[in-house]
Amino acid sequence: MTGFVHDSPAARVVFGVGAHRRVAAELERLGVARALLVHGGHETAYADQVAADLGARLAGRFRDVVMHVPVATARAAVASCAEVRADGVVALGGGSAIGTAKAVALETGLPVLAVPTTYAGSEMTSIWGLTDGARKTTGRDPRVLPRTVVYDPELTLSLPVDVSAASGMNALAHLMEALYSPAVSPLTALAAEEGVRALAGGLPGVVADPRDLGARTDTLRGAWLAGWALGMTTMGVHHKICHVLGGGWGLPHAATHAAVLPQVAAHNADAAPAAMTRLVRGLTAAGRDADTAAGGLWELGRELGAPASLSELGFPAEAVGEAARLVVEGRPPNPREVTVDGVRDILERALAGDRPG
Repeated sequence: MTGFVHDSPAARVVFGVGAHRRVAAELERLGVARALLVHGGHETAYADQVAADLGARLAGRFRDVVMHVPVATARAAVASCAEVRADGVVALGGGSAIGTAKAVALETGLPVLAVPTTYAGSEMTSIWGLTDGARKTTGRDPRVLPRTVVYDPELTLSLPVDVSAASGMNALAHLMEALYSPAVSPLTALAAEEGVRALAGGLPGVVADPRDLGARTDTLRGAWLAGWALGMTTMGVHHKICHVLGGGWGLPHAATHAAVLPQVAAHNADAAPAAMTRLVRGLTAAGRDADTAAGGLWELGRELGAPASLSELGFPAEAVGEAARLVVEGRPPNPREVTVDGVRDILERALAGDRPG
């Protein structure tokens, strides 16, 4: 790393057990008087608590979030915002809720306060994504970066073990791609390595005991670092593959990351040795036995019970060629040249789900 540019947009982070009780005060700090609360059905109990705390500051609720944010859902959320005359948005939930709030911000410029309940990391980035038909489009815009993010480990206690595992592997994918991004800086690399250590150390505890608040806290801290690192850098071929498979074949976002991650790590290993060294260092600092980054990530996924193969997620083998073509059309940055044959190889190995050699 002989030269770098580090551009750090402002975002306020409030982290701690019980922090969700500070949402009303944080909205007041932002000058938001009428907030639209965006959440999904799984987060209703927590959303009810936040809604009660907001009192008169709650303008309305939008519950119809959908994975990968279809254009129709985004339009409905924007219309709901206008109907209740909201001057800000609170997004409580995972990537679907936060992505919907970002779609509102992209259209209206209203400020977003995010309260994540998974490890997806979207809350720390200016990246938005919309799905129209079978095509998912992503971009970056400073308007969609949440002004404040409230992290409360308590809100992750009810996250099912399988979702926790897949979401945690999703966060590890952010860290890997940040480490070999053309935009990586010394600070980003340090944060990413620490994020690997926190996630690899916390996730097994979460799977062993989902009510372990200490393990949940470590994992959420790692997810914060993963989201921040992703926001500071660029996405590579791994993320492009996952967006193509999600938008075109409806595969679940976090689970797809879990299945693809070790295979992309193996594919890029020779082209990004420094990144792989940091990944291994983060894994071993968490007490894991990792001979290679790809092998260590695969072993961690198996211990967590995260999906190992695209076939178990319903991706058809006959779609490999079309998916590879769409990935290459997107021209994602990557340390190794992105070719149709290379992406086909990644997808075929991810279909099988075997340990990278």
